[in-house]
Amino acid sequence: MNLKRLRIEGMALALAVFVIDRAVKALMVGPLALRERGVIDLLPMFDLRYAENYGVSFGMFSATSLEMRWGLIAVTALIATGVFIWMLRETLRGDILGLGLVLGGAVGNIYDRLTFGYVIDYADLHIGEWRPFQIFNLADVAITFGVLILLARSFKSREKPQDSGDDTATENA
Repeated sequence: MNLKRLRIEGMALALAVFVIDRAVKALMVGPLALRERGVIDLLPMFDLRYAENYGVSFGMFSATSLEMRWGLIAVTALIATGVFIWMLRETLRGDILGLGLVLGGAVGNIYDRLTFGYVIDYADLHIGEWRPFQIFNLADVAITFGVLILLARSFKSREKPQDSGDDTATENA
């Protein structure tokens, strides 16, 4: 498959993640009125629970002022730009698709921060009162899976040293 087509696939995946993320968030605050309702119980281990995330992962680096908000937007936009450039330089389909997931999720959360000043989160996975994750959204899931794909592929593609069985072998100059 040619590189142009691979990059188009990566960009299409990023756009799809962004559009679906926007649609789900609009559903949460629109027709489902999750902001007003607070919680919608779905399953014993999964609820829809409205949250406004002013920080990044796990609420770290919370932007408590306008300057911090714009700083956080600038840093995340810089990272997203780096991911985009990496995607344009990448040649392997799996890596391009992983980067597309990361880029689409990042742009979705950046959009929220620009529009609302916070990221809309709504997915609450829990076991009783214990929550292995903070409340999250589809963009977060895409970023997480994209990073996991990239990590798995990097571990898989590491070159393993060739064992020739000859301890006296010399390197070719």
